Amino acid sequence: MPLILLLVLLVLFSPLAIDIYLPAIPQMAEQLGAEVTLMQGTITWFLFSMGLGQLLVGPLADRYGRKPIALGGVLLYGLSALAAGFAASLGELMLARVLQGFGACATSVAAFSVVRDSYGPKKSGQMISYLNGAICFIPALAPLLGGWLTAKAGWSANFWFMAGYAVIVGSWLLWRMPETRPEETSSSGPLISWSRYSPVLRSPSFLFNAALCMLAMAVILAYVTAAPVQLMVKLGLDMNGFSYWFTANAALNILACFLAPRFIARVGPRRTLRIGLLVLLLSAILLTLTMHLAHPLAMMGPVFLSSIGFAMILGASAGMALAPFGHCAGTAAALLGLFQMSGSGALVGITGWLMPDPLSQLALHMWLLLPPLLMLMTRQGRRLCLQP
Repeated sequence: MPLILLLVLLVLFSPLAIDIYLPAIPQMAEQLGAEVTLMQGTITWFLFSMGLGQLLVGPLADRYGRKPIALGGVLLYGLSALAAGFAASLGELMLARVLQGFGACATSVAAFSVVRDSYGPKKSGQMISYLNGAICFIPALAPLLGGWLTAKAGWSANFWFMAGYAVIVGSWLLWRMPETRPEETSSSGPLISWSRYSPVLRSPSFLFNAALCMLAMAVILAYVTAAPVQLMVKLGLDMNGFSYWFTANAALNILACFLAPRFIARVGPRRTLRIGLLVLLLSAILLTLTMHLAHPLAMMGPVFLSSIGFAMILGASAGMALAPFGHCAGTAAALLGLFQMSGSGALVGITGWLMPDPLSQLALHMWLLLPPLLMLMTRQGRRLCLQP
């Protein structure tokens, strides 16, 4: 099996855990006796734990290898999916989702470490864009599958499906996944220490590009958490109507993520990043002008546009963030994941608490990409974008 297919199987764990049960959120809230807005926390806390766990998982991947970390993550993911399916309260579900986030973080770190190990600094950004394109198949298909499973067997069936996916993929990885950890990777010393993280965190280029990944991911997370409330609760769409709009955006995201590597190769990551930020700014302007309209397109039109900008930003900035750290790819990928997942989860959680209106929150996260765009126009900002 080609290596890229194995990596796709690994990175799909996270979006599957986010998107498949979105159509079931109203039913879950009713049966577990919780408000829909509180049920959205099962997404935010999943992403937060997924990012936080990478502080430990990254060094573990550098010390013990990519394959054992991937397999351990798959096992934890599957067991916590079973626990979520049996949850009888929101508290039990939240705990299971936090554990599931730790499992998903291990599969993600393993996948992106293998990318850096196998494809080098120059091609890593392009391969990351291809993986993001594959990830976007899940938002296109998972809500349709989740709606069907919920209608046939209830909301718990979504978590049974996740557990079954873990069993199948775990067996496949055990048989075919290669070990790619470089021999020069550090395997001694304490796992959690400043000396492991400081070379990465002291890099201005890494911090700038990781922050861009975080802000771009926050836009997507704000959209994912807002979509069920805005489309199903406020506008009254059924599961089929919700899935239609969600799938349309995912299809556009797939196309954008698969075209982004070619765009990066042609115009360079720095220019790609600048164009992506301009597209996000245009999305912010459009959403601000249309959010008062009671029609799905008022939200989804700007979101469609933002998906194009997201693909450009993530492909370019992730590659530039990881480029200088071939000797500690696991740790660098983990810190990037911490920014991207925990950072975006915390940011969306804070803005959600301050701004209960989902469209206003989404617009704010789009506008937050304006300062980095302005910074890129300066000489110092251009220096922060290393060309891999």
